[in-house]
Amino acid sequence: MMENNFFEKVYYVVRLIPFGKVCTYGAIGQYLGSSQSARMVGWALNKSASKNVPAHRVVNKQGLLSGKYHFDGVTLMQQLLENEGVMVKNNQIQDMDKYFWDPNKELI
Repeated sequence: MMENNFFEKVYYVVRLIPFGKVCTYGAIGQYLGSSQSARMVGWALNKSASKNVPAHRVVNKQGLLSGKYHFDGVTLMQQLLENEGVMVKNNQIQDMDKYFWDPNKELI
């Protein structure tokens, strides 16, 4: 039960990430009060396919597209980000500071 509640909170935050911005698993976990839960945020996003969640906007702390294998086709995550104007090279967000959206600052 608690896991589903956490997952729903993750989906809520991810839906708030603006078009053309990205967030990290860790920043979402920290916002939800569990700074060590980056992996659990990832698990939640793996289960989000039918939940209308823009999971492509969540990357690891280095800006790597670590979730790309959970999309249909390994290039789909990058294509979705590039369609929003996010620069990606070698599976990594370029100029992460420019695109990073921090719920810990934006949702206070």
